[in-house]
Amino acid sequence: ALAEIVKELSKVNYLSQIIIGLDRADREQYEYALDYFKALKQPFHLLWNDGPRLRKLDEKLQEKGLAPKEAGKGRNVWYCMGYFIATNQAKVMALHDCDILTYNREMLAKLLYPVANPAFNFQFAKGYYYRVANTTLNGRVCRLLVTPLIRALKKVHGSNDYLDYIDSFRYPLAGEFAMNRQVVKTLRIPSDWGLEIGVLSEVQRNHNLNKICQLDIADCYDHKHQQLSLDDQSAGLSKMSVDISKAIFRKMATKGVVFTEESFRTIKATYYRIALDFIERYYSDALFNGFTLDRHKEEEAVELFAQNIFTAGQRFLENPRETPFIPAWERIWSAYPEFVNEISKAVEEDNRVLAV
Repeated sequence: ALAEIVKELSKVNYLSQIIIGLDRADREQYEYALDYFKALKQPFHLLWNDGPRLRKLDEKLQEKGLAPKEAGKGRNVWYCMGYFIATNQAKVMALHDCDILTYNREMLAKLLYPVANPAFNFQFAKGYYYRVANTTLNGRVCRLLVTPLIRALKKVHGSNDYLDYIDSFRYPLAGEFAMNRQVVKTLRIPSDWGLEIGVLSEVQRNHNLNKICQLDIADCYDHKHQQLSLDDQSAGLSKMSVDISKAIFRKMATKGVVFTEESFRTIKATYYRIALDFIERYYSDALFNGFTLDRHKEEEAVELFAQNIFTAGQRFLENPRETPFIPAWERIWSAYPEFVNEISKAVEEDNRVLAV
């Protein structure tokens, strides 16, 4: 996927820079990545998150209690956001995953357009797309976890502005979104797989709904698919479902919703019934449109997600005071004003020294 993404991005002439976050790479892998992205025609900056310079900066933030507490997608994105603010080279930032098999540069243009065009008044844009590839209905976590869970929470706790807001997005777990600098500076995001839900939650908290839009960015979208991981809650879609559920429960708690073990049992049971009904709908959709849908695997996923919803609830109750979000970058600059220069210098030194 990445080779095609680099090829498409190299044709784009309106980007001031491209920021790439690289996790779990040693020096040899970092040097390989640095050489790999030379195919880009635009200035690019590679954040070697596990390199000595950025690790040292992370330790300084840890001393102040401001660093992300766990590795993951959210932590990677957070540091890319910080570097975007530090370089001060653009007013709008777009983010997308690096495993999109069907990528083309129109996706990026559509994503940026509502926020970058001064004729509009949007500050945040969320992408969505058609989730069928080779006649297979994809998007299991969104179809079989998020939407049924939101509907179950509405049934158990009643409708509220937050649940209605999340439910209004056609694909809330899409990793593609664009925002202006002000939004980037004020975002507090989870460091785990709750990133996408966490971003939507924070945007709702900080900004008017008429500044937010969603848009269809692709006729066809396919990417690398995670394993279900039935026997391992620390990997694949199993871990993803726990992290996403916790992100939703934490946000609802900030809205004044009180959770108990009994309420999580009720949520689990309600979710399970609604999710099974959704499988019936998706089976009919697949049959009508000539798609394939394995009902057994769909129900396996729903059974796993139901158990993980309860697990996420238990973990929430066991540690209700856990800090759910990484601090916003405006707080980092306030507590550590010199950090803006230090992260810029560290990334530039990594890129310059290893490029020789």
